[in-house]
Amino acid sequence: MPLLKITTNREMNQTDLPNFIKQASTTVADMLGKPEKYVMVSYEFNPDMLFAGTSASSAYLELKSIGLPGERTSEFSQVLCDLIQRQLQIPKERVYIEFSNAERHLWGWNGATF
Repeated sequence: MPLLKITTNREMNQTDLPNFIKQASTTVADMLGKPEKYVMVSYEFNPDMLFAGTSASSAYLELKSIGLPGERTSEFSQVLCDLIQRQLQIPKERVYIEFSNAERHLWGWNGATF
């Protein structure tokens, strides 16, 4: 049910990408206390991103989950920015994160909803 979508103008080589996606998946599962078997991570390279008037490396993340605790988004922001800085070498001040709490009846899986 958790989905982390990472869009960035920082291209990763295909050798390192699977490890990065796995690290992101484990991070989200640990951070939210949810089984990793339900976590989805998406990485999208978009060379046409501009942030603060410059095309320097930046990232836009979307974290969506059922029961996302709004009072913990600051903590989640720190964890995710640390991950992006460590794995993609993108400074924290060049990362935006959108948090979204999904309602169970609006999240489908396996031919049903949660």
